[in-house]
Amino acid sequence: MLVVGVALGLVAGYLLQRRPRRPRRTSGRRILVPFSGRLDEEVLSAAIRIARAEDAVLVPAYLLVVPLEYGEASPLREQVARAMPLLEAVETEALRAGVAVDARIEKGRTLTHALQRLWQAESFDRVLAPAPTNGHGGFTEKQLAWILTRSPTETIVLKPRHPVTT
Repeated sequence: MLVVGVALGLVAGYLLQRRPRRPRRTSGRRILVPFSGRLDEEVLSAAIRIARAEDAVLVPAYLLVVPLEYGEASPLREQVARAMPLLEAVETEALRAGVAVDARIEKGRTLTHALQRLWQAESFDRVLAPAPTNGHGGFTEKQLAWILTRSPTETIVLKPRHPVTT
């Protein structure tokens, strides 16, 4: 009987550990994490830690660029099809950590135009902007300068570190 009880306890503990945590009640604060392409794992991890520490809602926003040959209201189905799995992965990670998520997709003629449109439509308490690593991912230096000078709120630029490969 004791062996069965211990086994059931271990199984229950394993299942509870694997189950996503229920998002805590939030303070009403919102942390925007804009990105395009792929969101670096270190940036996502930092955003989740900050949102958790502040009981804030994490707002990952996938920014789409609408080429000039298309109208601004174009559906961009292929780009949206690439964005959705990325946003779902971000949401899954955040929910596992008990952080509430409110994902977005925003379109614009440039990444900064899309970000500006998002800022005009909603308010955020903090922006966490990813910087590029080894020339890949994140916003360019010019875009980061634009974000830092035009952001309507506190802004953090995070440059992820990656191990040097030899």
